[in-house]
Amino acid sequence: MSRKPVYLAVYDTFADWETGHATAWLARVGYEIRTVALTTAPVTSIGGLRVQPDLALGELRPEDGPAGSLLILPGADLWDTSEDLAPFARTARAFLAAGVPVGAICGATAGLAREGLLDDRAHTSGAAMYLAATGYKGGERYVETDAVTDGDLITAGPTEPVAFAREIFGRLGDVFEGEKLDAWYRLFHDSDPAAYETLNS
Repeated sequence: MSRKPVYLAVYDTFADWETGHATAWLARVGYEIRTVALTTAPVTSIGGLRVQPDLALGELRPEDGPAGSLLILPGADLWDTSEDLAPFARTARAFLAAGVPVGAICGATAGLAREGLLDDRAHTSGAAMYLAATGYKGGERYVETDAVTDGDLITAGPTEPVAFAREIFGRLGDVFEGEKLDAWYRLFHDSDPAAYETLNS
């Protein structure tokens, strides 16, 4: 099956552990993972991983044609210390308007809050007061849970990379079928040995 690519945003200080479960399993089932940064200059994750982006953010124009299957925005120190990453939040708006799912975890949720994308959607993050500090208007839609999907938007806090991946898989719908998605989550989140048999049956 031919699948549109998944775009993984990368920028200096991005939290490399937050998206690994999602991108690894998406790649395993045939999605092309393409990294996108503000420019094509290398960036360095918070864990010291140096990444050469595949394309610059300006090349992503969902309104001009196929936008891909998904845009993933990891957390990063820069979400909270500057406006440098605001263009990624604006790109998320364009993707959502085009009907393409967006996943945001950790600090990226604050970026979306500042962009107004959480005002009218159920969402979560690291803590309600973290998002409240952005001055956004969506506090009543905040959900105290590990990860939330509202239509095409997926959000999660920094301690929930497995739940974040589960919601992404569930939204795309072609990664695991039926009970295997639940088994995948139980295996990697709960270390449930019985889930291994279900996942590999």
